[in-house]
Amino acid sequence: MSGRLVPVRDTRLWVESEGAGDTIVFSHGLLWSTEMYRPQIRALASRFRCVAWDHRGQGRSDVPDGDEVAIETVTDDAIALLEHLDAGPVHFVGLSMGGFVGMRIASRRPDLVKSLALLETAADPEPAANIPKYGRLNVAVRWLGVQGFLADRVMPIMFARSFLDDPDRQGEVREQRRLLRANDNSIYKAVNGVIRRAACTDELGAIRCPTLVLRGTEDRAIARERSLALVDAIDGATWVEVEGAGHTSTVEQPEAVTTAILEHLERV
Repeated sequence: MSGRLVPVRDTRLWVESEGAGDTIVFSHGLLWSTEMYRPQIRALASRFRCVAWDHRGQGRSDVPDGDEVAIETVTDDAIALLEHLDAGPVHFVGLSMGGFVGMRIASRRPDLVKSLALLETAADPEPAANIPKYGRLNVAVRWLGVQGFLADRVMPIMFARSFLDDPDRQGEVREQRRLLRANDNSIYKAVNGVIRRAACTDELGAIRCPTLVLRGTEDRAIARERSLALVDAIDGATWVEVEGAGHTSTVEQPEAVTTAILEHLERV
């Protein structure tokens, strides 16, 4: 994919684009970047224009001042980017944090979203039981970076046990651990934005576009009932579970996720 820094509002976002046709945009999860969608983009770029970007404060995008990159900020960034693309309504794919963004845009700016795919995500705030644990990890990341012992704590949250323990996939596991450790200390700002986020549950009824809700059966970060609540709240939403996938299903079970997205798009 070709990529460049694009001025958006008061920052610059790293934006990549490949292919032609109807536009699919990919909004990544916390601690990752456009890399998490590489398998899907390879598979879909022959039929669609695929656009992916790094959120403010993550990947190769600019890092802002302050101690938090709020979800509302990255949502406003994404809206401005979609307007900049001038592609008309797009197919929006968002995983975890990317799903937080997608839900807000689909409800507030339906003119920008033709369809919505929500992967490993939920509309409620961060569960109170998680906040002390994540907060302690985040303090360590702020001062130490993603050291090896911190990566060892985070990997089981992000990936299925079956993926981490598969002897045939240890090369992939090592690569994902390397990408995790490559985060700058400033990633703590994005983490604060996620754990401090407000719910958008009351906005789900305004989503009218065709919506896919997908969850890996081994996702430890988003409980099944939290994902299913999206299906109940979004009119006509479809539900897919992916066996052997955790919170980073696009990497763990790339073919199954790509197939689910394609089937969703064909319904649209």
